[in-house]
Amino acid sequence: MPAPPSDKPVYRFAPSPNGFLHLGHALSALLNHDMAAASGGRFLLRIEDIDLTRCTPQFEAAIYRDLAWLGLDWEEPVRRQSDHFDAYHAALDRLTEMDLVYPAFLTRGEVKAKVAANEASGKSWPRDPDGSPLYPDDDRHRSQTERRKLIADGVRHAFRLDMQKALDLIGAPLNWTETGDGDRGEIPADPSAWGDVVLSRSDAPSSYHLSVTVDDAAQGITHVVRGLDLFEATAVHRLLQELLGLPPPIYHHHRLILGADGRKLSKSEGSTGLAALRDQGLPAGDIRGRLGL
Repeated sequence: MPAPPSDKPVYRFAPSPNGFLHLGHALSALLNHDMAAASGGRFLLRIEDIDLTRCTPQFEAAIYRDLAWLGLDWEEPVRRQSDHFDAYHAALDRLTEMDLVYPAFLTRGEVKAKVAANEASGKSWPRDPDGSPLYPDDDRHRSQTERRKLIADGVRHAFRLDMQKALDLIGAPLNWTETGDGDRGEIPADPSAWGDVVLSRSDAPSSYHLSVTVDDAAQGITHVVRGLDLFEATAVHRLLQELLGLPPPIYHHHRLILGADGRKLSKSEGSTGLAALRDQGLPAGDIRGRLGL
């Protein structure tokens, strides 16, 4: 359920505890904190730990240490996604009742082979904004009888959104309000570019798209401030918000901090990790200078 409307702006920083925070995370955290303070709003911390295999208590504890070192404070209690699997299941059930979800049985290897065979014949395969091949339509067209048999036989499966059905149900064009470092204003949303996105996996009770949409509404987030690498994904979130009757926040996608190779920083790059910089004796105040704040 969405939170009651707030009389103050509400911002959030939402890292995953699957590695150590780096300078890119620091930029996002500081921007959220500063924008909340400047507007007289609230700053929340959310731990996005739906991946129970890669997310650990040790990395979660490191997040708290790094943010405290940066001089940030946040409201308690911290929302942890692993405490709210029921909310994601409820959202998935609602979409299933709307006949917008289907079980998907193809493995990554099977999808890869299918794409390779198609491209070997000289045909192109559609890809999403991140460059990944769109999921084939095999499972979307399976009969209910075949689906039930595969599930009864214990075949692992995910649940995917039938994108075309969802768009047909919405009917009207979608957009979002953007105030960030790229395009600004009312941005047209094109969820179809992502194909039939995953909503739940066999090894995770929810997907990023579904959980972040549910969480933002549950916490009453009014402003989502995050990296430009998630700009295009906003189209999927806007679609899910419309389908689930959830209020859309204002979005602000900020510039990315790049590594020496010109690519977005990753948690595997220890040289840019906040803990490593702290251990080298770098004062926390110097982080803002490094980030151009």
